[in-house]
Amino acid sequence: MNYILLIYQGPNPTVPGTDRWNALPKREQGAIYADYTALNKTPGLTPGLPAGFPEKARTVQVRNGKPEVKDGTYLTESIAGYAVLEAENMEAAVALAARIPAARLGGAVEIRPSEQYW
Repeated sequence: MNYILLIYQGPNPTVPGTDRWNALPKREQGAIYADYTALNKTPGLTPGLPAGFPEKARTVQVRNGKPEVKDGTYLTESIAGYAVLEAENMEAAVALAARIPAARLGGAVEIRPSEQYW
């Protein structure tokens, strides 16, 4: 089964270029890079593109037939990225999600089983 992993950075992103990232010891920065590198080599895991910084996001909703656009994210917790995991069951997906650095650095990983709607 395929699982979609939505990776949330949390309210204070720990991504390169942010103040929080720069405040981390170099050793911890290296460990985060190493963790993501190892995850990206996991059989059955297909990483998605990084979602970019939330302050560059635009959110579109259609109201009364017209698009309304606002600066920023739809949710207060910004999505940092996503991945698709082919795994035997939800427990395997949870085990992999627990290895994603964002999950231990104030963010979270949401897991959704992929569904066929059409």
